[in-house]
Amino acid sequence: MTATVAVDANGADLGPREVAEGALIAAREGVKVIVYGPADRIGEVGPGVTVVDSPVSIAKSPEPASAARSTPDASIVRAARAVAEGEADALVSAGSTGAALAAGLFNIKRARGIFRPALALPLPIPDHPVTLLDVGANADVRPDHLVQFAFMGAALVTLLHGIARPRVALLSNGEEATRGNELVLEAHGLLEQRAAGSFGMEFIGNVEGTHVVDGTADVIVADGFTGNITLKLIEGVSQTLLHVVRARATATSRGKIGGAMLRPALRGLRDELDPEGPGGAYLLGLRKLGVIPHGRFTRVGFANAIRAAARGVEEDVTGRTIAAMESAGALRRPPSDSTATVAAE
Repeated sequence: MTATVAVDANGADLGPREVAEGALIAAREGVKVIVYGPADRIGEVGPGVTVVDSPVSIAKSPEPASAARSTPDASIVRAARAVAEGEADALVSAGSTGAALAAGLFNIKRARGIFRPALALPLPIPDHPVTLLDVGANADVRPDHLVQFAFMGAALVTLLHGIARPRVALLSNGEEATRGNELVLEAHGLLEQRAAGSFGMEFIGNVEGTHVVDGTADVIVADGFTGNITLKLIEGVSQTLLHVVRARATATSRGKIGGAMLRPALRGLRDELDPEGPGGAYLLGLRKLGVIPHGRFTRVGFANAIRAAARGVEEDVTGRTIAAMESAGALRRPPSDSTATVAAE
């Protein structure tokens, strides 16, 4: 199956042409790409890439939900609508997360049984890959939302890394089951109940921030506010350390000699830590797959995002994730007739 990916090119820090260049890289590998953005700024493209002139952007809108409803000509809305109507198989957005989430919810819609979509990001941690979710889709959540996020993340990790029973943890301020705010405490109890006997995941309890990157868990679950801060802190620290190492290595003659010897290894480490490597976060919980790269990415990162979306379509990440959650009893159940009757009365 050759996947077709709809890409919103508006909102990228380096401009829509950089996104189109990423699309061209992916297209050379066989992915069909439809780019929605200002045609005059994108310019000529090569085989495998179609440009739909969509100059209207809501990437900077302070109220993305309202903008997505009231601006049908916006590039992200047109891209999401193309996925919903079957013109494309997956969505990639270089703009704001809020606009992409709103356009996805209004057009692609939530998958049946899902409370809230979540952004799941495979962190580029050398030797200890870990998937963190939610990293920004939902600032405020309920405990049952975190339970679904846990099963979403576990299903994704099984598909991406082949781990049959991923270790899943809640991010908290202590490892003990009694630590955390009310949200974490209640989610902890629910996960202990739901995960018991489940073949889809192993719930290992709470982890602190110090254990996010040490291989303790395969999946770490948090609300979108906490998860986004955690992600940005990890990215900032890793990039700062690389800059400090480079600066110290070139500060003296001896350092320059040692730096020259270490350069191949450090270059490899830099590549492993590069946030552009995974391509972005998987938007899970919609009826079709979305991938949200960071707006500051270069063409390499956008190409990786499009590759991730195409690969996710070919491996049916959406269908298999929902199926795994259903088998684990993690999907929202429709109200019974009696409950519905009482509610109506």
